[in-house]
Amino acid sequence: MSSRVYLAIDLGAESGRVMAGVWNGRTIQLQEIHRFSNGPVRWADSLRWDVLRLWGEIQKGLGLAARQFGNSIVSVGVDTWGVDFALLSRRGELLTQPYHYRDARTDGMMQRAFRKVSRREIFRQTGIQFMQINTLYQLLAFQLRHPEILEQATTLLMMPDLFHWLLCGSRVAEFTDASTSQCLNPIRRTWAKSLLKSLGIPTHMLPALVTPGTDLGTLRPSVTQETGLGATVRVVAPPTHDTASAVAAVPTEHTGSTRWAYLSSGTWSLMGVEVPRAVLTDRALELNMTNEGGLDDTYRLLKNIMGLWLVQQCKRSFEAAGRSYSYPELVELARQAPPLRSLVDPDDPRFLNPPDMPKAIQSFCQDTGQPVPKTDGELVRCAYESLAVKYRQVCQALEELTGGRIEVIHIVGGGSQNRMLNQFTADACQRPVIAGPVEATATGNVLVQLRTSGELKTLQDIRDVVRRSSTLERFEPGDGTPWVEAAERMARLAKRS
Repeated sequence: MSSRVYLAIDLGAESGRVMAGVWNGRTIQLQEIHRFSNGPVRWADSLRWDVLRLWGEIQKGLGLAARQFGNSIVSVGVDTWGVDFALLSRRGELLTQPYHYRDARTDGMMQRAFRKVSRREIFRQTGIQFMQINTLYQLLAFQLRHPEILEQATTLLMMPDLFHWLLCGSRVAEFTDASTSQCLNPIRRTWAKSLLKSLGIPTHMLPALVTPGTDLGTLRPSVTQETGLGATVRVVAPPTHDTASAVAAVPTEHTGSTRWAYLSSGTWSLMGVEVPRAVLTDRALELNMTNEGGLDDTYRLLKNIMGLWLVQQCKRSFEAAGRSYSYPELVELARQAPPLRSLVDPDDPRFLNPPDMPKAIQSFCQDTGQPVPKTDGELVRCAYESLAVKYRQVCQALEELTGGRIEVIHIVGGGSQNRMLNQFTADACQRPVIAGPVEATATGNVLVQLRTSGELKTLQDIRDVVRRSSTLERFEPGDGTPWVEAAERMARLAKRS
């Protein structure tokens, strides 16, 4: 059979890509068509996303794909990070440049929300981990500072939904990304309008929800003219939250079981298990876990962890000081540093968006009475080891909440290439680690599109294709004794920081 091609627009916090998934009837092979930078733009005193530039880069990538694959292209779909959104007027005007989730306007917004609705009630109605970046607190900040903008808005579109609107005109919210907002009821699977009204947030702009795999229609004529894509190319909503697409591409043979955990490793680390329904117990609230939507009515019971952001920002500071390293060079520097000397809690608020990450790490260590990392290698090793210890804590919490033992951890995404961190994770968690695929998000995106076209039937079918199409690496746990002490130390540090 001739190959069929599915296009993934995969937007991450650092970069965006247009990827082609080439399907031969048995395996999927990904090709990067176009890569471009992404990141926050300083707009006066705020942080924004430059969505106009991103849309220009997307169209460029689609044009390159059209020239390469022509009529073989079946469909296209978008995935992005969660929580951020755009507001449109009735005529489709962008009312404000979308804010970046690290913008400081949400400082103190959780506390304001708790004065009106208790933390427990918010969790009962949404099941989402409490982080000030959540859409709920962004909307509260909007309502307090710019209520006129919310009143003018006729449609709120999460970031992937915005680009689907640009592609085909759809004004809907795909469920997996909407579920990250803390504005969705995980039991009724509808917007939590009563909660929003209790906080004084208008709900008239919330669009209809659709499930992942929904065919949204054909491309706008202007897009076909600009890119050269055929008029028959469909726009299909994959699991539009990038982690949801990545989890769909975990190469497990045990769909429907909590015997395995996933760790989507990138700027954020998202570690969890796949469950049939949201876990809304008081213990889940106490552990500050989250329940995000997944494919085929599943939920992703997980923890959002600050992730490789710590290392990315250290790298940025090193470069500003005239010391440029590749990521493999940073790993080698870390390898030469002494082990388990200093630890930080990656989720401490001081690491959300510090002006200087090395100084933030050093400040944490000093405040908690630990040796202060001084060399670049010591700083990076501290970050890697702290992440591994955090993964151990989350693994134990997931086992407590599900009542079963996690037998293997699947690490997917860009961070799965970090063999040092993979081994640290196996050692700290005392579980085998299977690393890969690296391009899990784009793989999940295109395979869900492929299923919508009728090529596959089940979620397990998708994962079987991933196993056949990927090169995976296994890491066996080594001596766990030092990591037990490290985990006990981190628990004490969290109380002192």
